[in-house]
Amino acid sequence: MTDSIVLKDVKPLTHDTNRYIFSRPEGLEFTPGQAAELAIDAEGWRDEGRPFTFTSQPDDNDLEFVIKSYPDHDGVTEQLAELKAGATAKLDGPFGAIKDEGPGVFLAAGAGITPFIPILRTRAREGDIKGCTLIFSNKTEHDIIMRGEWEATQGLKTVFTVTDEESDTLETGKVDKSFLQKHVSNFDQKFYLCGPGGFVDDVRDALKELGAQKDNIITEDGW
Repeated sequence: MTDSIVLKDVKPLTHDTNRYIFSRPEGLEFTPGQAAELAIDAEGWRDEGRPFTFTSQPDDNDLEFVIKSYPDHDGVTEQLAELKAGATAKLDGPFGAIKDEGPGVFLAAGAGITPFIPILRTRAREGDIKGCTLIFSNKTEHDIIMRGEWEATQGLKTVFTVTDEESDTLETGKVDKSFLQKHVSNFDQKFYLCGPGGFVDDVRDALKELGAQKDNIITEDGW
């Protein structure tokens, strides 16, 4: 089902990531972790829909999306970053395979954090964040989306790592087998993965080698 939605507000979260607040269509229902296809309602862009995760809560009055812009792609995310309040978009959804299946380790790279935003927020709001760890990989410290919120979430263990710069305060390097061995003590729990394909594949393989069970690894594309 396709609905028309109106942009109410847009605010920067990082140098290339914005928070978008849209009107919510009547009757729209979704669960934390699900996504929808957004298309800008403008000439030349109506057929250029892209999937983005709802970062709002299922009971919020408005819809929130956290979207990273890629100017070098000259595409939808760059156009979204130029939108002003009052602009319209088309929404088709929801869909998605990532859902909350219990506490565990949430492994994200870059914009891959978005499915975990509503899941972790829901758990924090309900006092059910205990046992959750967020391992978040980015190129640089300035790329870390919503770092302040994650660090302020009581009961959530956070591990930030950067791959393209040296740091005295953060982990550095890729999330690989040795990294996981350092930061995860129990591989008999749920593992949620989201990020670029190479990141998901590499981390999934490392988890398998470390004894994680197939049914305990949750990704957008399934196993």
